Amino acid sequence: MAEPGPDFHHLTRRRWYMVAGGWAVVLTIPAIVAATSEHPVWLRALLTLAVVAYAALYVLGLYEVMFRPGRRWWAAGLLVAMAALWTTMAAEGSAVIALSYLAVTVLAVLPRRWGPPAALLTAVAAAGFVWLVRGTIDLGDLIGMAAIAMAQIGMFGLIRINAELRAAREELARLAVTAERERMARDLHDVLGHSLTTITVKAGLARRLLEHGDADQAAVEVTDMETLGRQALADVRATVAANRVASLPREVATAREALRAAGITGELPVAVDDVPTGLQQAFAYVLREGITNVIRHSGAAHVTVRLTPDSIDIVDDGVGSPAGTASGNGLRGLGERLAAVGGWIDAGPTPTGGYRLRAEVAPSRKGALR
Repeated sequence: MAEPGPDFHHLTRRRWYMVAGGWAVVLTIPAIVAATSEHPVWLRALLTLAVVAYAALYVLGLYEVMFRPGRRWWAAGLLVAMAALWTTMAAEGSAVIALSYLAVTVLAVLPRRWGPPAALLTAVAAAGFVWLVRGTIDLGDLIGMAAIAMAQIGMFGLIRINAELRAAREELARLAVTAERERMARDLHDVLGHSLTTITVKAGLARRLLEHGDADQAAVEVTDMETLGRQALADVRATVAANRVASLPREVATAREALRAAGITGELPVAVDDVPTGLQQAFAYVLREGITNVIRHSGAAHVTVRLTPDSIDIVDDGVGSPAGTASGNGLRGLGERLAAVGGWIDAGPTPTGGYRLRAEVAPSRKGALR
């Protein structure tokens, strides 16, 4: 026998007991019939006990099979026991009532692709057994057994669908949590990476100014650091609240100031009006990440930023990076942001030894992003 499939893992224990217990109440009818029959007392007690065992196997045994599908012998033993007890009950005239429980067991124990055909085969075999025992079979009983088998197939199909829907909802919730964590990690990297780099550069500049006795200019740099710290704190709060929007004009102004503090000559655009509104936020992140990397890693003396309606280029004359160097979290984050607006990034060393970061959007997407 194949392992039962994990179709019912999301059906709670309490819910199963409520559903199965409700169905088991119907077995009070054959129990009463057995207890009040004309058989000897010992046989009546035995038949009544068989009905109780049948109900217990249905409620408790089937639970073990559905919730713990690795127990193969549970499944095989349950089928054999249910079939044997059904045979006893059918001989006493409870075939139609008992068949529904046997059909349920077959559906639950066998894998999905075998369950419905096996349940129908069970109904046919049950009808044949009743005919052999009684020498005849009532048409109503035959129709009743077929109807019960079909009803159980439909019921368990709904149970499986509901379980799959529950599993899908849980998976979507898990993916949403993962996506939110990735968003926060990406945004915090963008915010803190740039701000802390600029603050560090300005702190170094202020220290050098103090060493040369220029306290007034050092005070200006310290004031700028305070402003940057407050802005970074506000950006972190906005990131956590998921309502931070990067501004391309502000990033251009911030980049100009950060490059000045780092002693790097920068050629930056004066205006950003030609960039579609829908691209300005993505390009702002590219500019922030590019300038941060120039200040941190490049050792450059000069950097040029070129801005067009569908692209942004950041080129420096620094040491570049070795071919095949893995992209960091910042570039991976930029790739995700550009992909969201139908664009891509291209980063790598230039032929002259510097480094170039380019983000571009297909011209066909510009109109939709205005």
